[in-house]
Amino acid sequence: MIRKKYLADLIYHVNGAAIEVHKNIGPGLLESIYHKCMIKELSLRHISFKSELIIPIEYKGLELESDLRCDLFIEDCLVLELKSVNQIIPIHIAKLMSYMKLLNSPIGLMINFNVTNIYHEGQKTYVNELYRWLED
Repeated sequence: MIRKKYLADLIYHVNGAAIEVHKNIGPGLLESIYHKCMIKELSLRHISFKSELIIPIEYKGLELESDLRCDLFIEDCLVLELKSVNQIIPIHIAKLMSYMKLLNSPIGLMINFNVTNIYHEGQKTYVNELYRWLED
């Protein structure tokens, strides 16, 4: 069973990877560039992930084909959505929360690289109802 402490440590390491990417290439580039850099940085840190994971959709007991893709699904428990936008808007958050639900992930992280200080402005953690059932 996943523990809250494990998730907190994982978020710490993923944020560290994002800070390293941002420090090296800065803001203002396309999301796809940050995605490639995050893949490299997570690999260097030996953090397992799935990139562009197709998210399964189950509807009334049937599995439907889907075009939904999660940017990064880390350690099979953390949904990571990457952005390079002026502002995170509610639909970005709704999308992340939906991905978390569909992947049975208790936690998600939104990282926006189009900021001056990624640690203070560019990252936010989201939890869903699964999180409260985890052990400390």
